[in-house]
Amino acid sequence: MFKFLKEKLKRTISKFSRKVEEETRVEETIEEPKQEEVKIEIPETKEEQKEGISKQPEEVKKEQKKVEKQEIKEETTIKQEEPEKKGFFGKLKEKIVTKKLSYEKFENLFSDLELILMENNVALEVIEKIKSDLEKNLVEKPIKRTKIEEIIKQSLKNSIDDLFKVEEINLLRKIKYEEKPFVIAFFGINGSGKTTTIAKIANLLKEKNFSCVLAASDTFRAASIEQLQIHADNLGIKLIKHDYGSDPAAVAFDAIKHAKAKNIDVVLIDTAGRLHSNENLMQEMKKIIRVAKPNLKIFVGESITGNDCVEQAKAFDKTVGIDGIILAKADIDEKGGTAISISYVTKKPIMYLGTGQKYEDLKEFEPNLIVEGLGL
Repeated sequence: MFKFLKEKLKRTISKFSRKVEEETRVEETIEEPKQEEVKIEIPETKEEQKEGISKQPEEVKKEQKKVEKQEIKEETTIKQEEPEKKGFFGKLKEKIVTKKLSYEKFENLFSDLELILMENNVALEVIEKIKSDLEKNLVEKPIKRTKIEEIIKQSLKNSIDDLFKVEEINLLRKIKYEEKPFVIAFFGINGSGKTTTIAKIANLLKEKNFSCVLAASDTFRAASIEQLQIHADNLGIKLIKHDYGSDPAAVAFDAIKHAKAKNIDVVLIDTAGRLHSNENLMQEMKKIIRVAKPNLKIFVGESITGNDCVEQAKAFDKTVGIDGIILAKADIDEKGGTAISISYVTKKPIMYLGTGQKYEDLKEFEPNLIVEGLGL
């Protein structure tokens, strides 16, 4: 995961750092410090000093020596306590090892990084956030030349961490503590891995000692019921189904009724894969929601489809109000733009990643997986 983006990002950050250094390298001109006019006073001769001292009474001479000793002591203390001030050459050194990047130069330099992010399916909203954060950390700020690449990497890391600051969903905890049966409806277009993902969730629940029943509410796609039946048989789980062309909401209703009668913990509803651009088909999802009243509405999308997956999630969220996301085929997604973008754009958490074709190939999502995957 992220192999392609990781390599591209590594090279681009290094190139970006070098360009920042080149663009901001300005030759410093050394000006001679102005000499202050010094007024020289000619001291008295030794004879004159002796003559002046001899003229003073003995008590005055003792008092003068006492004052002179005190002044010397105070002057020494002040020098010790006074912090070291930066002189001309100290300030010059500071200018040599630090630099500032203008807004205009930053705009030109960011274009390379922006192109790499776009090529790897990172959403425009996310690119704008990364750009804004990087600009705050680089533009018009004194930066040590040796720290440029470190600052860029840290800024990217912080930006990506921020992308996942949405309320998380602990599926197993919710099922354990909420009223039974706990109903989950799954949405997504055909071919997104939705049916296989449902089977993986069913397997997870079975491993955690939760009982569940499947609802074949995809009554339109040819062979969809047979496909789900195979998974149900493999897992030893009951499947509630009607004939093709039946009302999908009625199938969901019967599955919930069965779960209540048999005291089953969870109902998993498979829905027909709707094209997110077809408004009429999307409206049918609303009827299932009204009838089944699911506790969770989960969008399942293919990680490898990039920005199209993000747009699908946005459309389903607008229609049915999704609660969480599962990304299938994450194990073969070398770009990673979908995983980086989808949660930030939809403000919904990624719950799981599909990492293979086996029932066990379901990984709970953790934000640090993204940062580690990108090598930041």
